[in-house]
This record gives sequence, structure tokens and C-alpha cells, in this order.
Amino acid sequence: MTLGLGITLGAILGLLIISAFFSGSETALTAASRARMHALEEDGNRRARIVNRLLLSRERLIGAILLSYNLANIAASALATSVLLHLFGDAGVAYATVVMTVLVVLFAEVLPKTYAIVNADRMALAVAPSMRLTVALLAPITAAMQLLVRQTLRLFGISVSDDIEVLSAHEELRGAIALHHKEGGVVKLDRDMLGGVLDLRELTVSDIMVHRTAMDAIDVDLPTEQVVDAALKSSHTRVPLWRGEREEIVGILHAKTLLRALREARGDLGKLDIMSLCTPPWFVPDSTTLKDQLNAFLKRKAHFAIVVDEYGEVMGLVTLEDIIEEIVGDITDETDIASSAARVQPDGSLIVDGLVPIRDVNRMMDWNIPDDEATTIAGLVIHEAQAIPYQGQRFNFHGFRFEVLRRQKNRITSLQVTPLTATRRRSACKAKPLEP
Repeated sequence: MTLGLGITLGAILGLLIISAFFSGSETALTAASRARMHALEEDGNRRARIVNRLLLSRERLIGAILLSYNLANIAASALATSVLLHLFGDAGVAYATVVMTVLVVLFAEVLPKTYAIVNADRMALAVAPSMRLTVALLAPITAAMQLLVRQTLRLFGISVSDDIEVLSAHEELRGAIALHHKEGGVVKLDRDMLGGVLDLRELTVSDIMVHRTAMDAIDVDLPTEQVVDAALKSSHTRVPLWRGEREEIVGILHAKTLLRALREARGDLGKLDIMSLCTPPWFVPDSTTLKDQLNAFLKRKAHFAIVVDEYGEVMGLVTLEDIIEEIVGDITDETDIASSAARVQPDGSLIVDGLVPIRDVNRMMDWNIPDDEATTIAGLVIHEAQAIPYQGQRFNFHGFRFEVLRRQKNRITSLQVTPLTATRRRSACKAKPLEP
């Protein structure tokens, strides 16, 4: 009798160890870094390759683990119940319930899962061969389970497919970057740069272009001397030339080409033919994504394009540098004038030019002002106010106070943006004008 009791207790212990193994394996395999596993596989790690193959069929893997885990727990509970019934009679059922609940939760759940979370990658590599064998042996049973589960869910109008992804790869990357930044593993500059790369497929050239009202362009019909003076005074290497109307762009003048021609003409402006020095303008739709435009720039070996709307009207211009700045931030060289478009105030507010993009303000101040309805700060205020505000008018919306500091005709040229307190943010859901 004593020998039989010892064998039974040993079997219960063994089953609990098996249960703990499968419980920890599930946590380790699901929590393992897919990026690290992929890198290890590229380096020739066979266990990492097994982990990646198992994760390709996650539903079959989880099915095999749960089946093995529950079989071990049920068998252990049944043996414990039989032993305690023999020792304590009918009260043994209650004792078995309490004892097995404590043992399973503590030693077969909490302990292995805690270890697996802390050492997910290491444990995933360790258990990979055993789990591959388990999944292969239980494949017919798990396949039947999958079919039964899918058919049952279909009765409730729920379709389950291996192809369904809760998050796209870009959303997973963005979430990982935000998480690591919050935990201190990624500094703000790196977060902005990585986020900028992911944003290239979501932003269009209209979001970052220089608007036609701010374009530095030259009338090609001016005397040659004036055209040359304007080109040399410009802080830009490439300058659009227009004829008749500023929106009628007829060519792009490059400063290097102009200087070379001046040298060949030995300074004689009368020998210059400005139009012959220009390159034809390249027109691109304003709906082009930054990713596509970047690829187009690289393919054409170009740096400059004129942006047009669906009617062919000139909207502005975009450069290769503009796209790169969306990733690395502002690029300033020795010819650039220090920007005063956005100035942080001691009280934490920001005095900003109306044409500054909302995206730039968010990156600069680490704010979260929505940019779905407008590209610029002034555009957002006009959209929310449903009117063109007058100077001194203030608005509260999206958790910020916007005060119009200057207005020229119908353009808002300067605003002060101030974050509201937590108490006032809850009551500022809609734009409402305040007294100046």
C-alpha cells in the first residue's frame, strides 16, 4: 500500500512538472521577440528556425500546448482525488480540490510563467525541439480541434483565419517604438526619426510642401540683370521661374548652372539666355505619398518638383530635403537663416507662425494636436472656429488654447498655443471662442 501510494504521489509530481513545462513553454514562445528569433535564424541558429516555424502556425501550437497542459492537470487532479478519497473518505474531494488548486496555480502556472516572461527568448530556444515533437504528435487531434472551434465560431458569425492580423507590421513597429521610448530605451530624437520613416507611406506631398504663397520664384520676363540678382540673392540653390502669373512655372534655374554660364560669358549678362539655362519643371500630384515621391526622386536623380492639384493648378513645391527632414528633423546649413517660426515661451506655451505644420509642432513640443483636418496651425484654428478669427481672439480645443496674435487680411500669421490644465481639458472637447 505504501509503495502504491508513493508511485501515485510520484506520478502526480511528474504530471505537475509536465504541466509547468507546457505552461511556461506557451508563455515563452508567445512572448519571444520575433525580431531576435529572425536575426538568430539568419545567423544559422537551428533552434531559432524551429521557433519561427512553430509561430507560423500559432493556432496549431497553442492547441497542442493547451491539450497537453490540460491532460496533465486533469490526470494529476484525478490521481490526487483518488488518493485523498482513500485516506479521508468523502471529505477527500474537498481536500483534493484545495490542494490541487494551490499546486497547479502556484507551481504549474505562476512560477513557470513568471520565469518564462523574464527569460522568454532563452526558454523559447530551449523548449523549441520538444514543442516541435509535441505539435507533430498531436497534429491530428489539434486539427480536429481547430475545425470544431472554427465551425462553432462560424455559427455566431465569427470568421477565424490564420491570415488575419490584428496589427499591421507598421503598427507593431510604431507601438514598439512608443513603448521603448516610454520605458526610456529610446530617446525622443530616435523615436521621431524612426516614426518619421514609418510616416512616409501615410503622408502626402501636400502635407510638407512649400505653399505657392511662400515660394521663392522669379519672373523670367524681367531684365537679365534682375533675374541674375534675384537668383544670387536667394537662399535656395534651385529657383522656379514663372511667366505671366506666378503659378505658371516655365522652368527651374540652378545656381550652379547660372554661375557656370556667367563665367563662360565672362560676366557679360547680355550673352545670357536665361530660359536656355533652365531645366523643365517636373509636376507631381499633391496626393503622392512621401514614400512614392522619395522613390521618384531617387529614380529620376532629381531634388525638386512642383506640386499640382487634380485640376493642374500649382499648389507649391517639394524637395528631396523636405522629405529627409520629415525623418531627421530640420536640416540647417550656413546659408539658412535661423528660423523664428516657432519660439518656446518660459510658461511652456509656443508662439508659432500660422503656416507652421501641426506635425512640426507636435514633434518639437512632444504634443499630440490632431492633424487630420488641417496641415498647419492656422488651418486647424480656422477649421475648428468655422470662420477666420480676428486678432486677439482665443479658442480652446483639443486640450490647448489658441490665441491669434497677428492677422494680415485673411491670413493668420502668428498664434500662441498653450496647453490647458488637466481640469480644463475635460471641458474643452469642442472649439469655443473666448473673449480676448
